[in-house]
Amino acid sequence: MSVFLTLLGKIIPLYFSILLGLFSTVFLKCDKESIAKILLFILAPIIVFNATLNVKLEASVIFLPIFFFLLSTIIAFISLSFFKKIYQDNTSNLLAFSTATGNTGNIGIPLAILFLEPSIVDVFIFTVLASLLYQNSVGYYITAKGNFTAKQSFIKVIKLPVLYAFLLGLILNIFGFKMPEIFLDYSDYLKGAYAILGMMFLGMGMEKIKTNGAFDKRFIFYSLFIKFVIWPVLILIFIYIDKNYLNFLNKDFYLLMFIFSIVPLAGNTVTVATLLDVKPEKISLAVFISTLVSLFYIPMMIYLYTT
Repeated sequence: MSVFLTLLGKIIPLYFSILLGLFSTVFLKCDKESIAKILLFILAPIIVFNATLNVKLEASVIFLPIFFFLLSTIIAFISLSFFKKIYQDNTSNLLAFSTATGNTGNIGIPLAILFLEPSIVDVFIFTVLASLLYQNSVGYYITAKGNFTAKQSFIKVIKLPVLYAFLLGLILNIFGFKMPEIFLDYSDYLKGAYAILGMMFLGMGMEKIKTNGAFDKRFIFYSLFIKFVIWPVLILIFIYIDKNYLNFLNKDFYLLMFIFSIVPLAGNTVTVATLLDVKPEKISLAVFISTLVSLFYIPMMIYLYTT
């Protein structure tokens, strides 16, 4: 129990940042869109560039984002075929999209900073590209029920600043470029800034959550069950197979994969649902509930995994 409380104590400050975000919107009337632009166009590209530049490009590292992108895609299409039998409208598309990804950025990266070695944190950030690419390609397509064409999806992807930061970091990494030492500490500060602002951004979005007509018990149950049960079970099965038969990854990467699997629903799904007018109020409430649940779920799962 003491270990669990220690883990909980590490995570609570992150959730305090959510309250700060809510406070800044309600009382200080801070502009959520400005914070979103800072995260999307400044902090995210810089930390992705830095992580891609610093990771050692070996087969196991490159494998991780490919694995999670394919896993998200498989979960999405299997879920879609299942939910279409339950829902007669585009709720099935929204559920399939949202449950096949997670908040690996705003919550996952802070968790990685807390529980992983600095060198593995860079690998985690490198792996987060899988979520970004899934959400802006396969995810968009599924949510739009096919009305969002392949060309439009491609245009959306190539507009992502993090994509170019990743490509630049990858090219410089291949050519052996190293970050000057004077910027090493600064890159750590930027990770901290991203973690705090990212969590505050979640809180800033909670002001407009409405429960009227949004409390669909089945929707919330399915989304939480897939995200908090199916995802970690699949990852644990893979870890078991690799540990006993393949021996491709190491224990640090196992913990990375496990953390990747236990984050709550992604806040970006709300943006997509709003843009495409696909039940945004339902997914907003589901994301809010999953974020609250994860306050106790995440330390419990890490405690169970590490003991």
